Amino acid sequence: MAKEKIRCAWCTKDDLYKQYHDEEWGVPVYNDQQLFEMLCLEGAQAGLSWYTVLKKRENYRKAFDNFDALKMARYTDKKIEKLLLDEGIIRNRLKVHAFIGNAKAYLQVQKEFGSFATYIWQFTGGKPIQNKPASLAQVPAKTAISDAMSKALLQRGFKFVGSTICYAFMQAVGMVNDHTADCWKRK
Repeated sequence: MAKEKIRCAWCTKDDLYKQYHDEEWGVPVYNDQQLFEMLCLEGAQAGLSWYTVLKKRENYRKAFDNFDALKMARYTDKKIEKLLLDEGIIRNRLKVHAFIGNAKAYLQVQKEFGSFATYIWQFTGGKPIQNKPASLAQVPAKTAISDAMSKALLQRGFKFVGSTICYAFMQAVGMVNDHTADCWKRK
């Protein structure tokens, strides 16, 4: 029998979590659309667990046109009401409106900086921060960098981008590597 891989303690709930951890979490992302999607989904997590959002991710992709910001920025009130009836997503009016507002802010950042990746990766100097936590207890919920990112995004009109959400986003898209010392991904 094959020995189970040692993973970060947060992801042992089930195969969906393990797959997300093994294939995505902490892997650097430089694709604008993928970064935008993750920023939105991390915001959807506010007050909930990431697992809840992860289980609904495919529904979110379908409901929000695969996070095509150009389409999302043009959503009408009728489309918003349809989204709020969609049981496949978290039907929180503030979060749905935030996605649409974030699409508009994202498009403005792309216009100003050439790409969202260029803008967002500036917070870590363009490369992942390599933390070396021995355990989950040593992983922070936020940092001075996530504080700065949150403040900058809020000033640009983004919503649901508090410092804790920004730090979770940074972990998810590989801007920071917080795989614990015993995790196979750290090695």
